[in-house]
Amino acid sequence: MDTESSRAPILVRFYHEYLDEQDSAKFVQSVARRYTCASLERIVSMGDRIARRGAVLALGFIGDYSSNAVMGRALVDRDRGVRTIAENGIRDLWCRVGSREQRLTLRTILRLNQNKEYDRAIEMATELIHGSPWIAEAWCQRGTAYYHLGQYDAAIRDSHQALEINPYHFTSAAGMGQCYLLQDNPVAALESFRRALRLNPGMEEVRAQVIQLQRSIKGES
Repeated sequence: MDTESSRAPILVRFYHEYLDEQDSAKFVQSVARRYTCASLERIVSMGDRIARRGAVLALGFIGDYSSNAVMGRALVDRDRGVRTIAENGIRDLWCRVGSREQRLTLRTILRLNQNKEYDRAIEMATELIHGSPWIAEAWCQRGTAYYHLGQYDAAIRDSHQALEINPYHFTSAAGMGQCYLLQDNPVAALESFRRALRLNPGMEEVRAQVIQLQRSIKGES
């Protein structure tokens, strides 16, 4: 019987080979010959620790936005390795949504933000949102640009919308927290940072901010 549990050891072998060789192209090719994204998702849910790591790694390479919920749940997996791999991979999945043209547009918007061309990023993200308002990452990236331009209310609105569409979008939750901090609203900032940590417990900088805010608010009360 060809169950996921019987197939998982093959994935474990591929994963160990990847760790030894660091050859991502070989790993992707080997996995793609044996597994569909649906079978990898099942292993993430029911496999052992190493199999889950391999499946999450593979989904990060070959999955798309349809695997977002599975990867989002992996962010709180009991195994730290699974959580770390999921955090690295899920961001790529957020950009693998929509048509080829929409994906290319998203990548361009990301590059514009990375290059600090925030006005152009807002312009392109707004065009994408008007045509495809269901793409969470477009809202997130526009919110990021607004944040860097000091337009915190607009950044909060866009980050909130990104979370409405993609409830696993921990970077949007963390971004909202930063905006609230800069607006001198520590209570709202704390709530946003806590939400980010519930989604992704591995965000150590956010955890430090939560501790600091809790102490600050407690000292004022």
